[in-house]
Amino acid sequence: MRHSRTRSKRSTASSRVRRSGLSGAAALLGVAALVISAVPAGAATAGTAPPDPGGLIAGQQTATPALVDGIREQAPSAATPAGAARAYLATRTDRYRIAHPDRDLIPAGTDTSGGQETVRLRQTHHGVPVLGGEYVVRMEKKDGRRIVTGTSGKYFTGLRTGTSAAVDDALAVERAVDAVRNELGARAFSGAGEEDESALTGTSRGLVVLPTGTGVLTRHITVRGKDPAHGEPVLREVYIDAQAGYPVLQYSGVQTFGTAGTTVRGSTARRLTDEPAPGTASGSGVKLDGTTVELNIVHDDTRDAYVLRDHARIQSKPDNVLATWDARGRWASELSGTWPEDLKEFSSPTPGFGTEATESGAVDAHWAAGQVYDYYRTKHGRDSLDGHGMTVNSLVGATDYGQPYVNAFWDGRKMVYGSGDDEYRPLSAALDVVGHEMTHGVIEHSAGLVYAGQSGAMNEAIADYFGNAIEADAYRLPMADPDSGLMGQTLCRTRSPRECAIRDLNDGRTTAGSFLGVGFGTDNGGVHLNSTIFAGALWDIREDLGPDLADKVVYSALTQYLTPLDGFTQGRDAVIAAAKALKVGGKNLTAVQRAFNAHGIVPHWELALGVDSDLLLERVNTSNSHLGAGGGWWAAAKSDEAGAEPYSVWAGRTDGKGQLKLMSPNDGRYHVNPATDGRTVVWQAYGTTGVDILARPLAGGPVKTLWHGRSVGSSLGVDGDVVAFAYNNYGGRAGVGYLSLKDPTDVVTTGGGTYHRATFPSVSNGKVVYQDRRRVSAVYETTTRIVDVATGEDRVIQQAAPGTGLGPTAVTGDHVYWLLDEVAQNGTTALRRAGLDGSGIADLSPESGPEALNVSDLTVSGQAVTMVARKPLPQLSNDSLSKLWQFAPADKGDGPRRSRVSCNRGEQLSAAAADGTQVIWLDATTGVSDVVTRTRPAGTCG
Repeated sequence: MRHSRTRSKRSTASSRVRRSGLSGAAALLGVAALVISAVPAGAATAGTAPPDPGGLIAGQQTATPALVDGIREQAPSAATPAGAARAYLATRTDRYRIAHPDRDLIPAGTDTSGGQETVRLRQTHHGVPVLGGEYVVRMEKKDGRRIVTGTSGKYFTGLRTGTSAAVDDALAVERAVDAVRNELGARAFSGAGEEDESALTGTSRGLVVLPTGTGVLTRHITVRGKDPAHGEPVLREVYIDAQAGYPVLQYSGVQTFGTAGTTVRGSTARRLTDEPAPGTASGSGVKLDGTTVELNIVHDDTRDAYVLRDHARIQSKPDNVLATWDARGRWASELSGTWPEDLKEFSSPTPGFGTEATESGAVDAHWAAGQVYDYYRTKHGRDSLDGHGMTVNSLVGATDYGQPYVNAFWDGRKMVYGSGDDEYRPLSAALDVVGHEMTHGVIEHSAGLVYAGQSGAMNEAIADYFGNAIEADAYRLPMADPDSGLMGQTLCRTRSPRECAIRDLNDGRTTAGSFLGVGFGTDNGGVHLNSTIFAGALWDIREDLGPDLADKVVYSALTQYLTPLDGFTQGRDAVIAAAKALKVGGKNLTAVQRAFNAHGIVPHWELALGVDSDLLLERVNTSNSHLGAGGGWWAAAKSDEAGAEPYSVWAGRTDGKGQLKLMSPNDGRYHVNPATDGRTVVWQAYGTTGVDILARPLAGGPVKTLWHGRSVGSSLGVDGDVVAFAYNNYGGRAGVGYLSLKDPTDVVTTGGGTYHRATFPSVSNGKVVYQDRRRVSAVYETTTRIVDVATGEDRVIQQAAPGTGLGPTAVTGDHVYWLLDEVAQNGTTALRRAGLDGSGIADLSPESGPEALNVSDLTVSGQAVTMVARKPLPQLSNDSLSKLWQFAPADKGDGPRRSRVSCNRGEQLSAAAADGTQVIWLDATTGVSDVVTRTRPAGTCG
């Protein structure tokens, strides 16, 4: 036997900061190449660059330079800055290799300041937007003439994909919602909550080209709603291949202070009331630290009350304001990406706002928003978050499904601050948190750094940097203070600042010693996990150059150099170029370069990351596909080097010998989630008409279609003549089926109904094990069940207690294994074992106690059980990432011996047991997804 496995259980580690509206246990986005640099660059068109014009950095896998610096070249005369920029690029095709700037570059905004013009141009491919394709042209304007001083960004010269879609909006929305629902369902074990089939909706955003290789045409779908099982807010950006209908990219859509998501650019700035703007009054309130502060407020005649609405600051647009709204008791899911119609500004009968405004964090939020606005206005000449006087809305008092919410986020339209809990004050109580969230808005309206992978970590780093800088300036905190780099250190009621802090910009982390390779399913590819590597370099620069100069350098890099898909190395180049443009030289310029060197941010730093495992298949470049192993063979889905081709299924020997075998046809479909028993490989194939389960003997022969349906889960297994699989009917109603390879027309199914669901099948030795949830006499019963394929007997191994979540299963010739969550919200799960007759039930990995883990997946051989599990730590770190744990389950006097399979630093997922103690898995340590193996455990990894 051997079968690929479905992951999961959401991390529920108390109502602390990492329990955000954006769960850190989101679906694994392929542990793919996207991990390292958001989205891999398009393939290059060969060509020779002209001589270095002063400072030219070549683009990666594109013929267009990533950065050109130190030039002074006249731009053609034009009526607008964008017209001049495009005309200039057209005259220098020898350098920039952009054949038709007037056709393929769309003006995206111009920033002007002191005679400087920064023009952003967004790339299109035959009229279709290119994700992250953005080029920047910097010019000086004097006496009617424009001089180009530099360029930077990403223009993908290798795009060749067609722009005619075979998948329509309706199918793309259906597949996107299914993908999100499957991922959420995997995180919440079956039975863990009541399902709400209407909880998720999808909205098409149109066609988008992903710039991988020659390009992948996709339909961009935004999925909103709430987790059907737990009610947590959901905002996902999903990209569906427009030819085959497979979800090739998915990331979360809310930018949080704690753990993580992303936003759609181009939010609307408007005043959310219809009444005329009243005059500004002077009010006051007490912050949570006991300080009384002045507040700009107005008297709202319609309510006969004073409200937290500041008309004094934004002068460029008289109707636009800084407003603070009362969201107490509202769920974050109500507030993420939406605006409740009955939401009201925080009010008071007198100009002196009282206890409610203090304890909710409203006074802090309103005062702090003004401080952040003033910082950007006075220090950088920026008028509000978008630079054009947009309204700034702050919502306070949000809850997590009615429970305390200890996080804050920017959703592209507004800031939302959590209620806090017994230890953490409302999140608006920290000026650096408010500065951080509002800076996400500044980033969105300038560089637009995609909130995933390295670009997302830089997004977080820059938000931390300016949040910290704003607080340090407002309170006159010296950089020499050992606590000056702490973030969120003032939030706690009883803990010391260092114990309370969420991050420390002065933590000394480096790429070589600290970078954590993870999939998009964990922290959106490490946006928080890896942020202080880059933020630490910026913090060092602030210490060496002094606050004023450093802030100008970083702000210039953000607004004039960086573009959406830039990673750490491009961030380094942007900051150094910005410093040079601001006349930073000598020892100060050396200090800037030294800061990045000290944190390991140097060209090709990724190559220095080491592993203790053996490589079987490099750079699979896939999303949401698992591995299979058995009978001396393994199987995996793989794309091409650039990740642009539909996925194919390959098989190889577990000892690494011999040639790989291509199992799937090259037919334009996505072939994923393979399983093998060493004789046959089975897998799923996604196309425009549905999903097929296919099979092919390893010895050779034709591909055979076993089953066709609208949607499948990722659980799929084969053992001899029996294939077991998970499927979904409309509305995500999960079912389990099994069939014979000899006669696949005779399919036995269970579940898939409104009141009956079946999940997580596994197969071995003529037995199928699965989890069952059905309504019996108005009460849901959840059971672990086993089917004897030969006789059809279907019986219960164990009935779970009410409210228990049941997860992935595995079966051998002697035992049944399964995961379960009996204690809701405790952040751990149990691995349970029983005999095939239900006898001898015991927990091999308990749900409580010092050894408890959050086990999300399992795979077994005849000699060992391997778990994919996280330690239930309060904050994400290497120790809390998914790792492989293994023990021999045989009964012994001293109990099972548990060991780590590998000490690799990155995320370890999709384990598939081979013979003995050997395990195959997807490893993200190097920042790309590799298929690796070890034949024996590494030990304790102490």
